[in-house]
Amino acid sequence: MGKPTGFLEYERVDNTVIPPEERIRNFNEFRRPVDIGERRQQAARCMNCGVPFCQSAMKLSGMVTGCPLHNLIPEWNDQIYRGHLQHAFSRLYRTSDFPEFTGRVCPALCEKACMNGEFGDPVTIHENELFLIETAFEKGYIKPQIPEVRSGKKVAVVGSGPSGLAVADVLNHRGHSVTVYEREDRIGGLLMYGIPNMKLDKRVVARRKKLMEEEGVEFRTGVNVGTDISADELKAQYDAVVLCCGAKQPRKLDAADPETDKGVVYAVDFLTETTKAVLQTKNRTVQELMDAHKKDRQFLSAAGKHVVVVGGGDTGNDCIGTCVREGCASITALEMMPEPPVERAASNPWPEWPKVKKTDYGHEEAIAVFGKDPRVYETTVKKLIRDKRGALKKIETVQVKFENRKMVEVEGTEKTIPCDLLIIAAGFTGCQSYVPEAFGTPLTGRHTMATAEDSYFTGVDGIFTAGDMHRGQSLVVWAVAEGRACAAEVDQTLMGYTNLHRQ
Repeated sequence: MGKPTGFLEYERVDNTVIPPEERIRNFNEFRRPVDIGERRQQAARCMNCGVPFCQSAMKLSGMVTGCPLHNLIPEWNDQIYRGHLQHAFSRLYRTSDFPEFTGRVCPALCEKACMNGEFGDPVTIHENELFLIETAFEKGYIKPQIPEVRSGKKVAVVGSGPSGLAVADVLNHRGHSVTVYEREDRIGGLLMYGIPNMKLDKRVVARRKKLMEEEGVEFRTGVNVGTDISADELKAQYDAVVLCCGAKQPRKLDAADPETDKGVVYAVDFLTETTKAVLQTKNRTVQELMDAHKKDRQFLSAAGKHVVVVGGGDTGNDCIGTCVREGCASITALEMMPEPPVERAASNPWPEWPKVKKTDYGHEEAIAVFGKDPRVYETTVKKLIRDKRGALKKIETVQVKFENRKMVEVEGTEKTIPCDLLIIAAGFTGCQSYVPEAFGTPLTGRHTMATAEDSYFTGVDGIFTAGDMHRGQSLVVWAVAEGRACAAEVDQTLMGYTNLHRQ
């Protein structure tokens, strides 16, 4: 503990944020770090608790609190305070493969479990993490770590999201030869096309790809396993195959189907089109992007449209921020669940995950532009209303409530609102079927890959799985943790022993 009285002397100070009115002019990241002096003071607030819940990943009341990667948080906070940045980074890198991803998009389970947060503000763990990894890249602490000895074993990883990248990173450093297959044109999975650029700049993903290639990982993009290359071909070429294809089967609405209803789109498809357009125009301003769009209509845009987003999670918020940037005429976000409390309920004490209302960046931007919070709670879509030409113009909504865990409509609460574009961000129902079918691997009732408890082996010889495909829709930090643990099991199978740590 670098400064025993730090948590008493210093108040929490967050990174600065570009105001909504300014940041919506482009798709750039909008958080700016504090200076090194302030960062050291923020690290000094860490109490180095005797029982650090921040790194525990304990399950309380059915929800996890603390970091699933078990990051050595008090250790590197202490070293930041002392100014030993390279040492601090080495402790962070011991447990986390991609702090540049989690430091940007993780909801910071660690901070919710911080002891300081019981009666005040938690330590800025999330921002300290991002500071360390970006400092490491800037100062050259990160160099390619090329294995001196190769095992002679070959592993194929199907899917290049955070779990697939973690599997590849760990097994490559162990000395195995790893090839990653990705059906999209760029690697990253949801890091690339499921999270918008203003939240995670795609140059960050490209930077990590370059480093992993220098270390020996091979990436093959534009290859759809199960279609372009068969499961049998992979099994014949590799000693092990790890399936990390995500949970990309979107949850449908009874009243609207993007596959048949014009004007209705799934959130990830909408975000993917926008991100590809942003990448093609090399991060130009929103105005330049929209001017280019008017000429060739290269992507689905919310410009000038009355938009309704169904779903209250992170993806729904990302859609709101994207639509506001593109110049939507209005934005409404429908959430089927009741509005959460602003503060913790007595039944939700620290260090449980706080079930409170969160106003995220997209909500802030909608409030700044339209003067009101876009969220409408306990409401869903009942009917689509079209004009004579079949174009979507309005939707009929209805309030809902839950009775015996089943959602029912509240009679007499129907309401009609303008809607030219309906975006479904209602989550996912598991993995897509064609890859498991190709490999003959069983699925659970939740449509995830079936394995024994605390295992990543599918039961089919040489085939493993990790990430959302295994655990269901979850967080980037959980995907990385799953990838690391899966890599240890793969290594154990290939070598008969492993010196890799299972978290």
